[in-house]
Amino acid sequence: MERLKRVVSTAGFIVVAAFVFRLAYCCYDQLILGATLPGNLAFGAETGSIANAIASGRGFSSPLPLPGVVTGPTAWLAPIYPYLLAGIFKLFGIFTYKSSLIIRVIDMAFSAFVCWPVYSIGTRSFGKTIGIASAWFWAILPDGIFYSAVWVWDTALAALCMTLLFAATLQIRGRTKLSWWIGYGALWAFGAMVNPSVLSVLPFFALWALWPLRQQFALAAKLALAAAMIFAVGITPWTVRNYVVFHKFIPLRSNFGLELWLSNSPLVPDTFAGYMHPTDNPEEAAKYIRMTEIPYMEEKQSEAFAFMRTHPADTMRFFFRRFEDNWMGIWDAPADMWRFMPPYIKLTLVWNCLFSLFSFVGALFVHRTRNEYALPFTSFMLFFPVVFYVTHTSGRYRYPMDPIMGLLTVFAIAYPLSLIAKRGPAAERPVESAIGIS
Repeated sequence: MERLKRVVSTAGFIVVAAFVFRLAYCCYDQLILGATLPGNLAFGAETGSIANAIASGRGFSSPLPLPGVVTGPTAWLAPIYPYLLAGIFKLFGIFTYKSSLIIRVIDMAFSAFVCWPVYSIGTRSFGKTIGIASAWFWAILPDGIFYSAVWVWDTALAALCMTLLFAATLQIRGRTKLSWWIGYGALWAFGAMVNPSVLSVLPFFALWALWPLRQQFALAAKLALAAAMIFAVGITPWTVRNYVVFHKFIPLRSNFGLELWLSNSPLVPDTFAGYMHPTDNPEEAAKYIRMTEIPYMEEKQSEAFAFMRTHPADTMRFFFRRFEDNWMGIWDAPADMWRFMPPYIKLTLVWNCLFSLFSFVGALFVHRTRNEYALPFTSFMLFFPVVFYVTHTSGRYRYPMDPIMGLLTVFAIAYPLSLIAKRGPAAERPVESAIGIS
């Protein structure tokens, strides 16, 4: 029994179990339903369309997933995931059922491997028990399983990059080994080329990691410069490509103007005017094709900024509705919608509220224990989703947050239970001692 307990407590076993859970759901969702799907059905939205263009020899172009629509070069998305999908298309066919299953298996593997950095973060921050429980929490979290099995996008890979960056930040804090900081800069560059949203916490993480070296300013500056240079080198090829193609400085992605306009314009009904997206609106698609990408994005950004200047009340209303949607999964007042919801939607809403609540409570408990790792957790919870409050929210956009939210949820439950179990002097000791972890 002890041997079994040791095995199921290892990061490797939890990763394998997480992959099996995701594979089981994928088999149900894809193999059963897939028998009725027509062949060569497009998937992956803009990612799939760009990958199709790459695999067809047209280069990184044509982001609109519309039948027969071929447009020019694009910087709509960061390059790594579309090229990964394009490689699968080259090997197993464009939009074939085999390609669909293979990319989903890869996504599920990315999602399962998130258990490893979660295990590391939890163990380093709160002790081994929390690390194990947090990894298992991510392994069975329904959203963690769903998006990796169903949605062909960079979602799972972005979550893996974000948790690896979080774990690396905890590991590198105060370290003086140059090679570590070079690797740290390279990891940030890779994450940015997967999904630039990970950069929202880069300043806070980097400064926190360097802070113990503040008395050794020259050394800290050297390490920071090395990491920054490697990061710059990592993103430069893509930035140069964009400048050569578009004659404009586009370090990462070009579509911010469109995303901003879709959530900040007179056409927004509540949080997001998705029906005006070029992938769903023929008039906007024709306009995008006619104007080409960069002029189109610049026009949308200008219109969005004009609306935000002239309609501040609506802008703030949309902002807070997106805030609500990010944490609750609903932008309307729950009390108004409750009686119209089917039971499974009510259950989802309750879960979303509890998950978000416990994760914030966990962050507060981290501060209460004066944990040295409190700042990364707090800055991550506060700043990672800000760009989505300004543009638009989605469960898959929040997906890179969910592993850390799960860890904080586990801690929010474990910490008060440890105080109840060990009343008296133990309650004032550090949490590792209070929980009984050496």
